[in-house]
Amino acid sequence: MKIGAIKRSPLDQAIRWLGRFLPKGLYARALIIIIAPVILLQSVVAYVFMERHYQLVTRRLSSAVTADIAALIDIYESYPQDPDLTVLSRIASERLQLDVDILHDTDLPPPGPKPFFSILDETLSDELRRQVDRPYWLDTVGRSNYVEIRIKLDQNNIMRVLARRSQAYASNSHIFLVWMGGSSFVLLGIAILFLRNQIRPILRLAEAAEALGKGREIEFRPRGAREVRQAGHAFLEMKRRIERNIEQRTTMLNGVSHDLRTILTRFKLSLVLLDQTSEVEDLKRDVDEMSRMLEGYLAFARGDAGEQAVQTDLRQLLEEVQVDAERQGHVTELDIVGDPIIIVRPDAFRRLLFNLVANSARHGDRIEISANHETRWLVLHVDDDGPGIPPDMREEVFKPFVRLDEARNQDEGGSGLGLAIARDIARSHGGDIVLGDSPLGGLRATVRLPA
Repeated sequence: MKIGAIKRSPLDQAIRWLGRFLPKGLYARALIIIIAPVILLQSVVAYVFMERHYQLVTRRLSSAVTADIAALIDIYESYPQDPDLTVLSRIASERLQLDVDILHDTDLPPPGPKPFFSILDETLSDELRRQVDRPYWLDTVGRSNYVEIRIKLDQNNIMRVLARRSQAYASNSHIFLVWMGGSSFVLLGIAILFLRNQIRPILRLAEAAEALGKGREIEFRPRGAREVRQAGHAFLEMKRRIERNIEQRTTMLNGVSHDLRTILTRFKLSLVLLDQTSEVEDLKRDVDEMSRMLEGYLAFARGDAGEQAVQTDLRQLLEEVQVDAERQGHVTELDIVGDPIIIVRPDAFRRLLFNLVANSARHGDRIEISANHETRWLVLHVDDDGPGIPPDMREEVFKPFVRLDEARNQDEGGSGLGLAIARDIARSHGGDIVLGDSPLGGLRATVRLPA
């Protein structure tokens, strides 16, 4: 066992094992919370009612039928002057609703099959043994509406009694079960209907939060219960704060960029008026480099504020990047699998692609771009045959203004913001960028976006 590992009790382990089979959605879990107690309650009620009430009623009915049979046996033995059983049969039929017959020169049939579940069979047998105390034969299966009972009177005579099943057994249990099941379904239907209306605002809030994380605009109005409305208003207030901060940052950056560009423009005009010496040419290159660095800083700080996600043709964007890389003399291969239409912010995503391909082109001669959009995720790989980046430094290069001392990230004139801007754009779309080893021997940049 590992040091510091927590030893869980068997109960915790059983709960964790059971949790793997339970649904993960709120709607399904809420349904279980409603349905499970109803089923448990109905099961307990049905068991208690069937076990206690119906068994008690059945025992009393069986006892009454058995008492009637015992009385008929006593009459038959006490008044032998009725050999054809005319009086006995009339009394049994009119007063007791029983069909009585005497079978001569016969014996009891062999015991028949007993039903798997039969309260009547057990109860009636107990009463016959207790009240009649004679050899008997019982059939509760052969005729669905009747119960046949044969009692051995003497060596050669058998009394056969036919009684309606309802006389010996409480047979209306199906009515109780139908009412119980029907009312349960009605209550569950109403609960599911109301529960769906309560869950829908939560799902809508989750969709709005996910759309905000991906930079998409979605119409949202708080609905539902008080707590859900409170969460919805808090979400809208948070969204307004974020948009206000982005707007203030963008306004400030526009002002800063305007002022700095004005100064750089003055530098350029002053340099043009000077004699074009080697020192002046160096100053011009420094001013151009400063302009490029300023644009990089502003692009990183500004991000992709204000742009909306729309349906975009991925193939067209990648072909533009491929043409640009080939124009710089790099062998570039392109492979696209799946639907080329994705939902992204076009300008921001184009900047992401150009930054990744430019980073590969700066350090390699061959570039391979592959995209797969067969599922709801877009997976894009940019491979090169450059020197690569050591595994322990692959997260460092995503930090702003970080440039490695080795050949991989020594971009002349660069500001160390290309990969940082690319990851910032990927994460603003709800995805990410990771670096790994390329099949070409260099670096592989993998972009994974929900698209």
